[in-house]
Amino acid sequence: MDVLSDTIAALRTGRPGSGMFVRHAPWGRRYPKAAGAGFHVVLQGACWLIPRTGDPVPLGVGDVVLLYLDAGHGIADHPNTELSEIPRPGEPSLIEGPGARSTLLCGVYEFTPGWSHPLLDELPEVVHVPARLGHHPQLRAAVDLLTRELEDESPGRDALVPSLLDALLIYTLRAWFDEQSHETDVSGWAAAFHDPAITSALRDIHSDPAAAWTVEELGKRAGMSRAHFARRFTALVGEPPLAYLTRWRMITAARQLRESDASLANIAKCVGYTSEYAFAKAFKRAHGAPPGQYRRQILSGDN
Repeated sequence: MDVLSDTIAALRTGRPGSGMFVRHAPWGRRYPKAAGAGFHVVLQGACWLIPRTGDPVPLGVGDVVLLYLDAGHGIADHPNTELSEIPRPGEPSLIEGPGARSTLLCGVYEFTPGWSHPLLDELPEVVHVPARLGHHPQLRAAVDLLTRELEDESPGRDALVPSLLDALLIYTLRAWFDEQSHETDVSGWAAAFHDPAITSALRDIHSDPAAAWTVEELGKRAGMSRAHFARRFTALVGEPPLAYLTRWRMITAARQLRESDASLANIAKCVGYTSEYAFAKAFKRAHGAPPGQYRRQILSGDN
């Protein structure tokens, strides 16, 4: 079980959206707070990302930025350029002006409201993957393919673009975690992905969330003592093994409630609960609403 792919698949919802924009300086746009993740890829020229907190970030050709659970940000030709109002649907892709030209690929991924995962929670406000010769060739290839599809009107484009956007998200996160793993004091999920014992335990939980896992059993399968395993897992993943197991069970249940018409009893069994009552109680504690109400809210669009 691929933990990164599994997590993204469980929390992503809807279809990603994107567009290419050509802008001539001076220009600046303000983007609102979003439940999903916004992204920008610089294809030509240069610009600045203005985060909600912290200093502006200079961006050059090939740079990729991802803002998970975006708190709102701006992007402009210069940090001192005034930001205009929020872009509206149908805004022209070409913005004329007397200054330098920049071309950007911009878009958003939707994530399930109200749910989180420690893998994503530890991301900084701005995930910036700068373009560097010889680094992350798969990410560069995904950007190139996506750019060509958006510039073209070839048959099959509407089927290809969402898949390429999904690839862009995975490659961006993979590149960021890979760069973090080369830091001197690597910790968190960047370290977890390179720790065979913790990766093994995560795969066990993801592949069979219904199993009656114990800390001792997970540690034994990972080749570690119970105490050592518990400390190591908590330090890297961000929560104790059984707390993570419960979180993953609830995320898995929520996905089944959204995407299937399985009964509550069957979903409870699939995530390790022999009692529908115990499952409902755990789900409500995690989400604030019992599973039946959650499903009705999803179906009605009231979420």
